[in-house]
This record gives sequence, C-alpha cells and structure tokens, in this order.
Amino acid sequence: MAQKLTATTTGVINAEPAGVWAVLIDPELLSQAFFGAEVETDWRAGSPITFSGEWNGKSFQDKGEIVTVEPDKLLRFTHYSPLSGQPDLPENYHTVTFALTPAKGGTELTISQSNAGSEEERTHSEANWAQVLGTVKQLAER
Repeated sequence: MAQKLTATTTGVINAEPAGVWAVLIDPELLSQAFFGAEVETDWRAGSPITFSGEWNGKSFQDKGEIVTVEPDKLLRFTHYSPLSGQPDLPENYHTVTFALTPAKGGTELTISQSNAGSEEERTHSEANWAQVLGTVKQLAER
C-alpha cells in the first residue's frame, strides 16, 4: 500500500489566537470558510461533526469526530466524505488539524489534512485548505 500523504498550508493572521479560535468554532463563520457547508458539532472531544451542503452541484453530508479541542491552540477532527467514492471505513478518513501558534503580528495558523491517497489528492486538498485559511484570515482580521 502506498504511503499516505499530508496536505499542509500555513499563514499568519493579524489577530490574537482567541480571535482566530472564535472564527473556527462559530458555525456561521466556519460555514463561510468551508465553502458554505453547514457545520454541526458541540466541539467536545469524542463528539460527532457533520458538514452538509452542495459541492459542484452535488448535495453532500460529510462526517467525522472531534479528536482534540485545546481552545486558542489546537482543533483536530476526523473527516469522511461519501463524495470521495471510498467506502466508509476508518482507513478512508482524513484527520484535519488546525494548529494556532502566537506569532509576530498575530497568529500562525497551520491547517493539515492527513491520509491523502495520491499526490494529486494532496495538491487538491492543499489548494482547498489555502482557500479556507484565506477566509478564516479575512474573518478574524475584520
């Protein structure tokens, strides 16, 4: 089996970690960052998280589980999308991590997604997460 790849994007946001964190856990703001998907969870480790909406004209409901919640520092959850065409098995879930680090001028936000099955998938995921990071930056800086 091929080694799984990790997509990563990093940027500095001109806001304190608490301000960035507030965007990440606000369902309405997070929806803007997640391409309009409705995000539902209670943000507690072990709780389910769902993302529902429309992507490229197809309705979807992705799901996962909250893994780690460290306010103003770290948010990690698993993610599975039926649109991937893969069966709903643990080995087909990604782990998505939002790591916040105080930085000169604000907060460094690193978003990573593990378990990409190919270089093409990794590159595609990095482009999507770069867009998410850009929107989180806009929302946190306003």
